[in-house]
Amino acid sequence: MSDTSTIASLATAGGTLVLAIATFSATRSSNRAARASEEALMVGLRPVLFNARPQDPPQKVGFVDNHWLRLHDGLAAVQEQEDNVYMAMPLRNVASGLAVVHGWHLRPERVTSDSGPPAVEEFRRNVRDMYVPAGDVSFWQAAIRDSDDPLHGPVSAAIAAGDGITIDLLYGDHEGGQRTVTRFFLSPRLHDSDEEPWLWMCSVSRHWNLDRDDPR
Repeated sequence: MSDTSTIASLATAGGTLVLAIATFSATRSSNRAARASEEALMVGLRPVLFNARPQDPPQKVGFVDNHWLRLHDGLAAVQEQEDNVYMAMPLRNVASGLAVVHGWHLRPERVTSDSGPPAVEEFRRNVRDMYVPAGDVSFWQAAIRDSDDPLHGPVSAAIAAGDGITIDLLYGDHEGGQRTVTRFFLSPRLHDSDEEPWLWMCSVSRHWNLDRDDPR
C-alpha cells in the first residue's frame, strides 16, 4: 500500500513542475512580445536618408560667411569661391524617424560600395546640428576654408578636373542610436551651356547599419 506522505510529495512535485513549465512558457512569450514591441518602437524612430527627388521644392542654404547656395531639381552643390570650398546636398528622409546628422567623410573620387564605410572616428563633425524630418526634405552642408586642410587641395583639384567626389554621412535617430552611414556620390553635369556649373548630380549607393545587424 502506498505511503500517504509519499503520494503527497509526488503530487506536490508534479504541481511544482507544471507551475514551472507554465511560468517558463509565459516568460518566454512575454519576452517575445517585449522584443517585438521594442523592435516596433525602434522602427518608428529609424531614419533612412536618400538624395532629394527632382520634384522636391528648392532649398536655400546659407553659410556663416554669408555665402548662399540654392539647391533645386534634386541637385547637390560643390562650389569653390575665393579659395573656399562650399558643399551642400538636398536630402530626403524616406523612413518614419527624425534623422540627426552626426558627421561626414569625403573622398575626392568615386568609391564603390564594395569598400566599407570609414571608421566612426574618421568622420568630421558638423559645426551645427542638422535634422531631416521623417518623410520630408532638408539638406547637409559643409565648407572647407583653410588652405592647409588636407581635403582642400584634392577637392579643389576634383572640381577643376570635373571629377566626382564621394561623401559618407553618419547619422542616427534623435536619441543618438541606430547609427547609419549612407554613401553619396556627387558628379558634375558637364554641360557647356550650364549657367550653374556648381550644381552636381547626386545619388546614393549604399547604407550601413552600425548599431544593429546589417541585412547583407
